[in-house]
Order: sequence, then C-alpha cells, then structure tokens
Amino acid sequence: MEQAEKPEGKNRTGFTTGTSATAASIACILSIINQKKIETVDVLLPKKSKIKINIDSCKFEKNNARCSVIKDGGDDPDVTHGAEIIVDLELTPKINSIEIDGGDGVGRVTKPGIGLDIGQAAINPTPRKMIIENLTEVGKEVLEKNGVRVVISVPKGKELGPKTDNPRIGIVGGISILGTSGIVIPYSTASFAAAIRQQLDVVLSMGDSTVALTTGGRSEDFARKIFDLPDHSFVQFGDFSGYTISQCAKKGMSKAHVCGFIGKFAKMATGVKQTHVKGSKVDMNFLSELAKQCNADKDIIEKIKNANTARNVQEIILENNTDGFFDLICSEVHKQMTSHSENKIPIEIILFNFDGSVLARYPKQ
Repeated sequence: MEQAEKPEGKNRTGFTTGTSATAASIACILSIINQKKIETVDVLLPKKSKIKINIDSCKFEKNNARCSVIKDGGDDPDVTHGAEIIVDLELTPKINSIEIDGGDGVGRVTKPGIGLDIGQAAINPTPRKMIIENLTEVGKEVLEKNGVRVVISVPKGKELGPKTDNPRIGIVGGISILGTSGIVIPYSTASFAAAIRQQLDVVLSMGDSTVALTTGGRSEDFARKIFDLPDHSFVQFGDFSGYTISQCAKKGMSKAHVCGFIGKFAKMATGVKQTHVKGSKVDMNFLSELAKQCNADKDIIEKIKNANTARNVQEIILENNTDGFFDLICSEVHKQMTSHSENKIPIEIILFNFDGSVLARYPKQ
C-alpha cells in the first residue's frame, strides 16, 4: 500500500482529484475521532485495492476538521498536478447522513449532459461514492450518532478551471473532482476517451448535433472563424481522431467538420487512428506518392521522400505550386474518417495553413 516509486523505464502513476478529496475526508473524520493530527491515510479505491496517501495539513476541533492533500498526477501532463485539495468536514445532527458539496475553486454545472444536475458542484459520481464508502468504513462510530457534511475546495481551482475542458462543457468557477479508478495512468487514453464522450453528450443535450472536431487549440481558434457554432460544439480530439469520429457516428451526430494541420492529417490519411507523435510517424513515401499523382517533378518527389516533417513537405508543395496535393490529402483523410465512422455521418475535412488560411476543403464547397 506504499506510494509507488517510479519503476525503471515506466511512467509513474498518480492519483486523481477524487482520491485526494477522499483522503482528506478520511483524515478529517479520523482527526475528530482520535483528536490528533493525521499524517497518512489508506484510501479504498473503486476496485477495492488500497492506496496510502500523505496528508499535507490537518487541523481539528471536537466537531469539525480541515485537512488537505496535494494532488499528485504522477507523470501525467495534468493541470491539476500539485493542486491543494482541501476538505472541511463538520458533524451534523442527521444521523448516518453524508452530505457532499463543493466550495471555492470547485466548478458548478450549468449545462445538462454530464451526469450531474444543473447547479450541482462538479464532483463526479465515482468520487462521491468513494468518499461515502470510505467515511462509512472509518467513521462508523461517528455516523451512529451524527451525520457529516463534506465541503471540498481547491484554492487554485478558479485559475485552473479555464485550462481544462470545463468551460466548454458548461462547468464554471473551478475544476471538477474527477476519477473513475482513483489512479491516474500517464497519458491515459481511457480518461481522454471519456472526456470526448462527455463533450459529445453535452452537444446533444443542448439540442445540437453538428460538431467541429479539431486537432488542438490552434486549429480550434481557426475553425471558430469559419463556423458559427456554440462553444460546446467545438471538440478537440487530439490524437484520437478515429475514436472521436466513431463516437460521433454512434451518438447520431448530423455533421462533423474535421479541422487540422498537415502533421496530423498526413498520419490520418494513411489510416492511423491514434496519432501521438511517439506512436506513429509521417510516411514520406505515402506523401511522395500523392505528389506523384499530382504530376510533381521527380526532384520534388525526391525532396518529399527526404523531408524532415510534414510541415517541411507542405513548404515544398507551396514553393513549387504543386496543384491538387492538399485536396488529395483532404480526400484521403475523408476516406479514412468515413471508414472509421462506418459511413454513418456526413464529414467535411478542412486543412489549415499555419496562418489560419484554408489550404483545402473536401468535399469542395
């Protein structure tokens, strides 16, 4: 149950904001029961294993306590890594009752479709369940005579919230208290996939069915200048193009505009569904074949074969005015995305230049 050291050659796992809040809640109730400062607690995770968590601060009185945990995302690139998660716990007269709410820095729900009521604190169902299960186990003697009220706050939550997906799915004022397993797996495809599904559910719950799917923030900024869609209809798919378009089809979206730059599109055109830079390379032979189909000169084809990056290929094409190349890239991306969606949703592909101008659209307008 010790906190894991980083294994040789592997990324270090961390724990979620939900686990942090649960640990702080346990420390609160134990400090009230024992009337002493708690330094570590064992948290029961959803799959029934336990993890030992260090308590950062612990203050208590007879009927209330305030404890905090520093969220550790492990080696995951998570904006909440290092954030202080504070729990204020007080005893109430409602025997065997556990109330959970969000305080300062925890967001509030303003749109339907994410599994929480409008107006509710953005504390997801799994963390709520974890807090209740753990407090029920360690706080039996308290709950026989009292209830408890748990308020979770995050001092830096208001500034961290806009750096997450919360604003686009209608969670305002802070971060969400999240976690399905309690553990953070670095570069977790499961958590990214869950975020994409959640965003699509919000789109549908708001009565919309057209989405602009973008490879990242920059392509989203450019897409916003083209499409007059509400905020929640812009969905960043990152490296998960195949998964995202298949979910759009599965959920019955009426149209998907897929927008991005040459780097991701060069990979997507070859059928790569997961385009993380470490997981797939740009196939220069494939790009040189496309140039050949556009009647490019032999020296241009050679330059493309020896190009360093997809952006380098784009520069070669633009310098030599090779007509039709970018249309062909978009056509190939369209073919692959249509295949991933089983031809169930109309798709438009838009390739941006790095200044935001459109290099090509398919089908042509």
